[in-house]
Amino acid sequence: MDLKPPQDTLTIDPIAMNVVNRVASGCQLNGDLNFEGGLLVQGELAGNIRINGCLIVWTGGTVRGRVHVSGDLYLFGRLGDTHASAHETSLECQGMVCVSSTGTSTGTLMARRLQLYEGADLQGPFKTLKPGDNLPVLQDTVSNAP
Repeated sequence: MDLKPPQDTLTIDPIAMNVVNRVASGCQLNGDLNFEGGLLVQGELAGNIRINGCLIVWTGGTVRGRVHVSGDLYLFGRLGDTHASAHETSLECQGMVCVSSTGTSTGTLMARRLQLYEGADLQGPFKTLKPGDNLPVLQDTVSNAP
């Protein structure tokens, strides 16, 4: 009797996940960016990025820079550049990070929970966040100017 290994299934439902923003395939978006609601990246996104919701990096999509995600991250594409230092891209996720079999992370990854699927490529460093962790690199700064 042949026993097949169990298959993990990851279901993405953009409507239920409140994915209301999209960077389409072939598009490049750079700069200081804030997104209210979930974000689907099929193109290229770079800069200082805050997402108040979940982030889905689709196969063929790339995210680079300093990224803060208040929800979960689903990585089917790439986080960071192929030949860049792991410190050039840093992502803090307040939820769970799921790295699929097609996902690659060469950046620094910080998250509450981490789920790797068979074939996931986690090349950069990672850290599990604990309640109360403050990360000075990605933490909001408050100006004392009037």
